[in-house]
Amino acid sequence: MKRAIEFLRRNILSSEIPVAAIVVKDGQVISAACNRKEAENDVTSHAEILAIREAAQKLGRWRLEDCEIYVTLEPCPMCAWAILQSRLKTVYFGSYDLKYGAFGSVIDLRNFSDTKLKVYGGICEKECDEILKEFFARLR
Repeated sequence: MKRAIEFLRRNILSSEIPVAAIVVKDGQVISAACNRKEAENDVTSHAEILAIREAAQKLGRWRLEDCEIYVTLEPCPMCAWAILQSRLKTVYFGSYDLKYGAFGSVIDLRNFSDTKLKVYGGICEKECDEILKEFFARLR
């Protein structure tokens, strides 16, 4: 999770909700992304979707069953479903999303899928929460 937070701090865009995702295979980061919805004018440009796309392109396959994803915020339903469909084996996330969280906070999409996906939340939670709080404080 520390690598995801470091990536976020280096690549944060002032107009984007600060979320980063990295995909790891065999202990190596194979893709990393931050939210780019505003920059790309694309509702699907969430960090998780972009990181999954990049990992699939690098590996030449859409099945990522031997990979893990680290996300600074609990995935929303769109991203959670993409994670499930890509067959990632484990999700680690920082902040819980009490409004849109789809791996336990609001809904758990694993209940709608035949999956063995493991999910661990609250990793470096305070640090991830602080990044989000700073962003939203600047907006107000």
